[in-house]
Amino acid sequence: MTNQNAKSRRAFLSQSALLGTGVFFAKDLLALANTGSKFGGVQIGSITYSFRSLPTDADRVIEYCKQSGITALEMLGDTAEAFAGSPAANTMPMRMMAPPPGAAPGQRPQISDEQRKAMAERMQKGREWRETVSMDKFVELRKKFNDAGITIYAYKPNALGENNTDGEIEYAMKAAKALGATSVTVELPTKPEQSKRLGDFGAKHKVYVGYHAHLQATDSAWDVALSQSKYNSLNLDCGHYIAAGGNNTKESLLALIEAKHDRITSIHLKDRTTKEHGQKNLVWGTGDTPIVEVLQLMKKKKYKFPATIELEYEVPADSDAVKEVAKCVEYAKKALS
Repeated sequence: MTNQNAKSRRAFLSQSALLGTGVFFAKDLLALANTGSKFGGVQIGSITYSFRSLPTDADRVIEYCKQSGITALEMLGDTAEAFAGSPAANTMPMRMMAPPPGAAPGQRPQISDEQRKAMAERMQKGREWRETVSMDKFVELRKKFNDAGITIYAYKPNALGENNTDGEIEYAMKAAKALGATSVTVELPTKPEQSKRLGDFGAKHKVYVGYHAHLQATDSAWDVALSQSKYNSLNLDCGHYIAAGGNNTKESLLALIEAKHDRITSIHLKDRTTKEHGQKNLVWGTGDTPIVEVLQLMKKKKYKFPATIELEYEVPADSDAVKEVAKCVEYAKKALS
């Protein structure tokens, strides 16, 4: 990042901090009804993962959204499944484990053999429940959030992987529709057979599958999936894209969004540095991700897909996840004012 850009970003962040103190195809897009966190026509949302350091039962998530100014949400499976009575759901705070020795900045925590075993047992319980559960509680949950002024636009249950059954994938699609979501989200598969499988289920249920990528993101990473089904789409993580380095630059990111805008169902916003700068997760405005430019492009082009806050930088000791999400909302609001 140049000195001029760094100064500009610091100035923008400083102004935002002061504020904080006081596709896809249009015919297929379900309109987001709430305007509370929509600025300049751009819908700002958050993923419930942003609140992972706190309990994430439905009532608390609603309060977090209200306190941080969020009126649109990408919901992880645990919150919805716990509300619906899953014996495997867990809405307690995630206990963040230390990364493995020598891990690159931003690398996911290491999982022990004991934790893997517990996860496998939990997945089996969840599988059996998902394959038979009624959608009534998901409809009820949608109403609960809607009554609080919050729209659920995407659903990310742990039910869309290669090892999940067809019954679980059917569940994910039905639950997404019951929640009012237009898409489910999942990590971009490494095998084209899996993206074809998910795209077929998406077409059957008229639910988009938004594929999220980490450091494997390139301009062509989604091409195979997109060619397989019109219901396969991008859940583009702008921070991870920039951190991947190589040919991924600010200019190429903006060009990718323009080129694929009609196949994007949502984007994730976080501020990461480039590979040369350590691939760090930082407070918005202090990294290399062009968050302001992305949001202003969305405003200028009148793109209708939501921009999702994914809080991944370390929460300061004198703050909490809700306050930090609120700061991100204000940052986005200023960028779009």
